Parts: sequence; structure tokens; C-alpha cells
Amino acid sequence: MACEPDLDTDLDEGPGLDEVLWQAWLALELPEGYHAEIIEGSIEVSPTGRRSHALAANRLRRALDAHLADGDLAAHQDLNLLHGRKVYIPDVVLAPEDLDEIPDPNGWGVDATRVSLVAEVVSPGREARQRDLVRKHRAYAQAGIPVYLVIDDRDGMGHVTVHTEPDPKKGVYEASTRVPYGTEVTLSEGPAKGFVIGVSITGEPRGA
Repeated sequence: MACEPDLDTDLDEGPGLDEVLWQAWLALELPEGYHAEIIEGSIEVSPTGRRSHALAANRLRRALDAHLADGDLAAHQDLNLLHGRKVYIPDVVLAPEDLDEIPDPNGWGVDATRVSLVAEVVSPGREARQRDLVRKHRAYAQAGIPVYLVIDDRDGMGHVTVHTEPDPKKGVYEASTRVPYGTEVTLSEGPAKGFVIGVSITGEPRGA
């Protein structure tokens, strides 16, 4: 007598969604000017930021590097942040300056456990805002990133938000400080404690 296949068993033996997405991400060949992330069960492809986006991210990176000049941490851009089989590409990542000291035989990026701060300069458009303000908020909290810094030109006349105290189980940051462009905000914890975000990074309030 022929045996019917056990569909549940066959499905259980296959790779899980995280592994499928990971292998698909590794195989991607994107045109210049685009990058891909694995966020909440999907591969998300987006273009690199506009000129104003790049300027703010560059100013932030340089200022962080100056603030941390005497330490062994550095601000990085265009760096894959790995959390298991998930991949994020923050605009700025604060991690060890010498990334070679972090075990990663394939050189895909930096493990989230070695990251002290991530920053996003919010891009225009509803989908981009949902990604940075909702999905990545959850993702970075779940990864336990201590500080998530958001620079948002399109929040009123521009606002900076500093999220701290991540709760990985809930996927939220328990504390947040939000200030308008033109008002300085100082990081109160972590290796970048005392770092000030003001108009030298954000520019003047929009529409002022």
C-alpha cells in the first residue's frame, strides 16, 4: 500500500522564512543607488537618500567621531547591522572602530550586540516614514540597541527624537525625548553620553 506523504512533516523539514529571506538577500544584485534590508519578514529595497539626507547623516557621523576621538568606537555609514537573519542599514551606526575584531567570517556587517547607537534621517514619503518611525523602531528595540536617534525634517518644522531604554520583548523604547530643530538635545547615557545634537547637524528649523 502506498503511503500518503506527511505534508506537515515535509513542510517542517524545509528552511524557515528567516533563512529563505537571508539566502535571497545574499543573492541580490541591486543597481547602484539602492540597498536592501530584511525587516519584519520582508526584503525592503529603497534608494539611497537625497542630498539633504546625506548632508545630515554626514554631519552627524563627523560630529560623533570628533566626540569619541579618544575612544575605540567610531561612527560608520553604509554598514549592515545584523540581528540573527535580519539586516538593517541605519544611516549612522556607532560601533567599534576596528570592525575586524568582531567575529564575522563572511564580512557581511556588524552584529547588533556590538552597536551602541543607530541613527536614521527620515526620508520623505509615507512608506519611508513607516519604515523609519514604526518598523525600524520595533526592530532596533528588539535588537536591544541602547539608543535610537531620529532626525526628521518633515515633523513640523523639523524634530530630533532620542529613544532609549529598549525593551526587546515588547519591541519598544521605554523612554523618548523629542525636541524641535533649533533646540539642542544631549545624549544622557551610553558611550556617546554628553553628545549634543543641534543646528550644526540638523540645520535651521524648516520653513523658519
